[in-house]
Amino acid sequence: MVAERVSPAERSSIDAAGLWSASPLALAVFALLFAVALLPVLAMPIPAMVDYPNHLARMHILVRDGTPASHPFYRVTWAFYPNLAMDLVVPRIARLTGVESATRLFLLASQILTVTGACAIEFAVKRRFQVSGFLALMVLYSVPFAWGFVNFQFALGLALWGVAAWITLQDRGWALRLASHTLFVALLFGSHLFALGLYGFTLGMHEMWRARSRHPPLRETVLRFLALALPALLAFGVMRASGGSVGQEGTAWNGQAKLIMAFATLNGYDLWLSAAGTIILVGLTALLALRGAFRPVQSGYWLAAGLACLFVVLPSRLFDTAFVDLRVTVAALLIVPGFIVVSPPSRAWGRIAGAAILGLTVANVSCALAIAAIYRGEYAALLTSFEQLKPGSRVLVGHSGSGKDPPLDDLADYPIYNAATLAVAYADAFVPTLFTSIGKQPVTVIDAYRPLAVPYGGPTPTAILREVAEGRPSDEAPGYTRAWTKDFDYLYVVGPSAPNPMPGLLVPLAASSRFALYRIEKPGPSE
Repeated sequence: MVAERVSPAERSSIDAAGLWSASPLALAVFALLFAVALLPVLAMPIPAMVDYPNHLARMHILVRDGTPASHPFYRVTWAFYPNLAMDLVVPRIARLTGVESATRLFLLASQILTVTGACAIEFAVKRRFQVSGFLALMVLYSVPFAWGFVNFQFALGLALWGVAAWITLQDRGWALRLASHTLFVALLFGSHLFALGLYGFTLGMHEMWRARSRHPPLRETVLRFLALALPALLAFGVMRASGGSVGQEGTAWNGQAKLIMAFATLNGYDLWLSAAGTIILVGLTALLALRGAFRPVQSGYWLAAGLACLFVVLPSRLFDTAFVDLRVTVAALLIVPGFIVVSPPSRAWGRIAGAAILGLTVANVSCALAIAAIYRGEYAALLTSFEQLKPGSRVLVGHSGSGKDPPLDDLADYPIYNAATLAVAYADAFVPTLFTSIGKQPVTVIDAYRPLAVPYGGPTPTAILREVAEGRPSDEAPGYTRAWTKDFDYLYVVGPSAPNPMPGLLVPLAASSRFALYRIEKPGPSE
């Protein structure tokens, strides 16, 4: 069976990889790096990821739903949404471990699935461990993962294992292959729609290569593609029949932003480190390619070309999912290396390439550890500040600077953007920017507060809030802030430390280096 998947020439090329094979030293280095790479999650009660506080707050709402402690401002509205991985899993684990631990375990499982899934593809194709595991560790804190796209990361890890299963079973009986594929489609559909799309695209490109290179009978090719499509079509049919959806917002395509953000893919905390890593990786790949160091196995080049085209043509936002083009880049780095044999032209080149990959991995993980150390204190101070809030309060979030989202000038500032949404969990507060997008989250705002809610939104710059408070609102002021001095009780100002922006209106209650909490003074009866 192995001979059907890997030809003798390919096997010879794999064996010629030398030190790039799974030597005991390589496995030991990989295991050590893997353990260190998980430390930013293991060491942090609340990992420093911009979207993570939103997810954690939602998990608290779900766990409390249906009990006497149900949240006063939010309700749970289940439907057949293709974005429910942690919403289905975490509340059940939380009954045993608590919400914070269960959510962190889910993130940890997502990271483990991602790295082991990349290794599984490589083993299914080459029957050995070579480079995929190291590259997976290198992107473990890339933009989608470092920014806390937890459902996507979990689902992408499942998708990688699904691809490995399809490759392993591609020459086995159709019933076993269809059963495995249907299981992964069901899991992925419930976990994250875009991860399902990447899984289907990968298998589709692989089957196109198979049809072109092996020339099977037309009937066999048609049946294989039907087997790929039918489970997904069935899932979409059930969703439509049950009234489910895939999100609210439309699409957005920005070629300039696509090019800029491509250099930010490798590291979600430091744009310059990410750009330097991207340049090094692209340059090293080009040099090795010119020296014939890469040899495709099975559909390797088809997948590389297909995913590159997908990155170019996809919009930045699709069906309410942001940064979809960058997710393709990360997926390609996890999938394609499993189908490419790397045979450095000399031991010197092998050492250079290995040192570069290890260096980038260590730099990315070190950056993540540094951010975790910074935000450990920031999040602790934030949790303490919630004690200043009266239960059932309405809490607005502003930004001391421009509030640009994402803040490309300083991505290290990003993890604080959504942190104040934890007031939803720890102070029973209403925070308008908690993620409550219909079609993606099974949590919505109660009807009385829906006009003040924004399903996806970041903090509003305090300069805009000041203009509203002074009776001269600009067109840039979001609708829910047009009467913020009356509609809200407290204001969190996140971002770099700054003086009280409105001393006559805001009373300081708590502060740290990246946030400040103010009580909003209400006018008296005579005023």
